[in-house]
Amino acid sequence: MQVNNSFLKGSYEGISIGVKKELKEGDKLRARDITDAYLAGYQLKISLESKEQISLQVETFSLKDIGYEGKAIKDLTQNEAKELFGKDGFFGIDKTSDRIADFVLKGARDDVSMLRAGREGILRGFDEAEKLWGGKLPEISYKTIEKALEAVDKKLASLGVSVVDIDA
Repeated sequence: MQVNNSFLKGSYEGISIGVKKELKEGDKLRARDITDAYLAGYQLKISLESKEQISLQVETFSLKDIGYEGKAIKDLTQNEAKELFGKDGFFGIDKTSDRIADFVLKGARDDVSMLRAGREGILRGFDEAEKLWGGKLPEISYKTIEKALEAVDKKLASLGVSVVDIDA
């Protein structure tokens, strides 16, 4: 039996209907099983493609992409690394949180829905970083995200949006 591939474009219900048409009348359970199998396969395909894209981005990522022009991280002395991650360093809390917040603030401007989406994106990205790290990140990461969120929250507040509503 050949199953219609239109499920790649339709909703779950549309998939079920498409598969059901190809089966005998009354074989709904089997149609649901086939639909579920196709959905699982499609989700796996999307997941693998996403991982491949992320891997490609990681392989081609350069610190120059975020404005860092210094020595390669692997070539830093311990003191140079401390300086880079220190209060006034390129990778310190202030400058890193500014880069994160500025990305959202400049992209969203005064659009509340974009600011909210950007804020949510920061939180989701941080959650993904924790998962990739395998648990709790270094404390500097939490302080950095907190400061980036404060900047976005300040902008939202200036537009009359309660941050409590966003977190609720």
